Amino acid sequence: MKTILVFDIETIPDASGLRRLGNYDAHLSDQQVVEVAKQERLEKGQNDFFPLYLQKIVAISCVIRRTIKDGIPQFKVGTIGKIDSTEGEIIQEFYQLIDRYTPQLVSWNGSGFDLPVLNYRALVNQVTASRFWEMGESQDYDSKEFKYNNYIARYHLRHLDLMDLLAFYQSKANAPLDSLAKLCGFPGKMGMDGSQVWPAYLDGKLPEIRRYCETDVANTYLMYCRFQLLRGAFSKEEYLLELEFVKKNLLQEASNPDGSHWQEYLSGFTNALS
Repeated sequence: MKTILVFDIETIPDASGLRRLGNYDAHLSDQQVVEVAKQERLEKGQNDFFPLYLQKIVAISCVIRRTIKDGIPQFKVGTIGKIDSTEGEIIQEFYQLIDRYTPQLVSWNGSGFDLPVLNYRALVNQVTASRFWEMGESQDYDSKEFKYNNYIARYHLRHLDLMDLLAFYQSKANAPLDSLAKLCGFPGKMGMDGSQVWPAYLDGKLPEIRRYCETDVANTYLMYCRFQLLRGAFSKEEYLLELEFVKKNLLQEASNPDGSHWQEYLSGFTNALS
């Protein structure tokens, strides 16, 4: 199996960016700046969700599924960086994973949200992402492959946006990950949803946000497995074995001091293995 890198991000409003772009009283807190900016948007007839370039990344969670030496399968799930890592450090580490593995990227709405946010915030934070932006123009030995299959083009498969593909690239047909995961017998979202990330962040609950992001990325990997069954890349036996393999690894994660969310997550499986 080639290296699979499933990813998901969590964001909050970029209060610092709002200060740069607007005329806000210097005495206002970040929370107050965000609330004033939201009110301004509502008064203009806009919604209160800030544009993607004003979404500050506070967590990037990943599943890495690969085969290491001697054919040993490996499944790792976690969140990039430390609690006190800066946004730039988190983003740079994500792109370093791509530099290291040249993986198959997998996401749910990554083309519509996660990657555009990563692009904008990488620019803001002076991040380098050379492998991700490879399009067959460098002198690397495998560069020519990227001319015809790269991470940038919508219909290439180095990045597989499951939501976009399953909807046949029609936004009106998009399905939410939480609902479809539950329909497939997987646990779905745990702890919170995207609308609750900013309040949780203000309450100092970044560890909880990181754990929530991890369960989301686990759901995405499980949906990828179901998609592989759909397209015939997995037989039914291979599919069931892979789900058992994932559950075994999540049980090990659940035994860690900060792994209580995996215990709850594993209890959410229903008929996925039937």
